[in-house]
Amino acid sequence: MIANAAAAVTANLNVFDFSWITTPEAWIAVMTLCVLEIVLGIDNIVFISILVGKLPEQDRPRGRFLGLGLAMLTRIMLLMSITWVMSLTHPLFTLMNHPLTGKDLVLIFGGLFLIYKSTREIHEKLEGDPEGEVSGSVGKGAAFGAVMVQIALLDIVFSLDSVITAVGMVKHISIMVTAVLISVGFMMVFAKAVGDFVARHPTVKMLALSFLILIGTALIGEGFHFEIPKGYIYCSIGFSMAVELLNLKAKKKAAAKS
Repeated sequence: MIANAAAAVTANLNVFDFSWITTPEAWIAVMTLCVLEIVLGIDNIVFISILVGKLPEQDRPRGRFLGLGLAMLTRIMLLMSITWVMSLTHPLFTLMNHPLTGKDLVLIFGGLFLIYKSTREIHEKLEGDPEGEVSGSVGKGAAFGAVMVQIALLDIVFSLDSVITAVGMVKHISIMVTAVLISVGFMMVFAKAVGDFVARHPTVKMLALSFLILIGTALIGEGFHFEIPKGYIYCSIGFSMAVELLNLKAKKKAAAKS
């Protein structure tokens, strides 16, 4: 029994398991997850930019690069730890005649966290200015090390929803890590362009946050052993993205005529 549990942990933590590489559905999951990671990582880029802006001019490019590198490492480390916890399938206690395992608890609390954070961010986008709070948290001309420490702490907070989203969408940790590497690499190269695009089209960010509510609901259902097929989630996300792209195109054409 112990050997089987150890084998399950090893299988879940196998970053080099690419048996999915010939499966079209897995590549759809990678692409969908990459898009979500990039859009949801915009806040991370914004906060990093605000903190890096407190550095001397010559240190800013290095600070931005290291900040995004820390974000990537934080996500991968959290993926490893959460995937290990999710391999704990031994019932811990029973709630309303329903046995709950360590994996179930991670899924349920992770889903609740996604719904809470998404709702709060939607509210802040409409009513508040969280960036202003962070802007005043670091003095002008702050030391490089102090800024990096604050970026590292912020990365943990911002990585939680990203990691839980990945766990809610795919099963293979190698898919999750691949999506994280691609998305963070993309942000390192196109951080400013992506940030400007989302700033011009805030509905894209709202749509991504709405996806998190959907994924959070699916996680809670899975935690109570009511699993929503991933295909339904991918179709919903794909359809919504297609509609949003049509809306953006229509808005661009209307602006060009006026």
